[in-house]
Amino acid sequence: MDAGFVGLGVMGQPMALHLARAGTPLVVWNRTPARCAPLRAAGAHVAASPAEVFDRAGTVFLMLADEAAVDEVLGRGTPDFAARVAGHVVVPMGTTSPEYSAGLRDDVRAAGGRYVEAPVSGSRVPAEQGQLVAMLAGDADAVEDVRPLLAPLCQETFDCGDVPGALLMKLSVNLFLITLVTGLTEAFHFADRHGLDRRRFLDVLAAGPMASPVSQVKAPKLLARDFAVQAAAKDVLKNNRLIAQAARKAGLASPLLDVCHALFEETVTQGHGGEDMVAVLRALEARTDGARAATDTDR
Repeated sequence: MDAGFVGLGVMGQPMALHLARAGTPLVVWNRTPARCAPLRAAGAHVAASPAEVFDRAGTVFLMLADEAAVDEVLGRGTPDFAARVAGHVVVPMGTTSPEYSAGLRDDVRAAGGRYVEAPVSGSRVPAEQGQLVAMLAGDADAVEDVRPLLAPLCQETFDCGDVPGALLMKLSVNLFLITLVTGLTEAFHFADRHGLDRRRFLDVLAAGPMASPVSQVKAPKLLARDFAVQAAAKDVLKNNRLIAQAARKAGLASPLLDVCHALFEETVTQGHGGEDMVAVLRALEARTDGARAATDTDR
């Protein structure tokens, strides 16, 4: 049977395109039909509904915005759910809470399906380059069936044991990513507001031990004030909330994450949720300008 792919957003579309271009027989569906056009051109079949994807595909990848979207596509909580997932491998690749994933696994298994948790590390550019990193957890035989299908999308895959091991690993990785990009942005803001040559600052950064693939992508965006989305601030805020919830449930301190959480909440509240995560610069600038205004008023 074909493989199925549901969810052709910023990440999903390039991921599905890699599958199609690798010769994987593919059937796709997206809520916004226009996003399917490149897949049709690449040889994929465009389904009229999620149900048609499951009718044609034995393994179905889901790259959807949130838990509600996953439930809707699967028909979870309705009589359609069992008919849709029975005999299929269901592979959610987005980021959800670990508890949600464990519950969905149980429901898929009870309906006669198999389940593989497969979140990925990387944003739009690695997705376009086929350089994502996948973390896999679930039924061992299903994981081995899914792994070769991910080869066109991922530079590496890692077995993370039982569900929700892959999602907990993804949240751990994202905690580092969020604090890393926020730290880079605050350093850029510091240099800028001290009147330093911003390009020279980035040259010094790139020449030293702090340089990384992340800084090489995000630093030029800061310099150009290019907020075109690679990883949206609203999605970073969602990830931040999921990590914070997991930390609280485990009784863990997360002071750096908590500061980032507040800054991304401010970024989204200011109307920049659809911009790239480096738009957290706007929250930092607003805090600085607000503090200066308060100081001037007190004088």
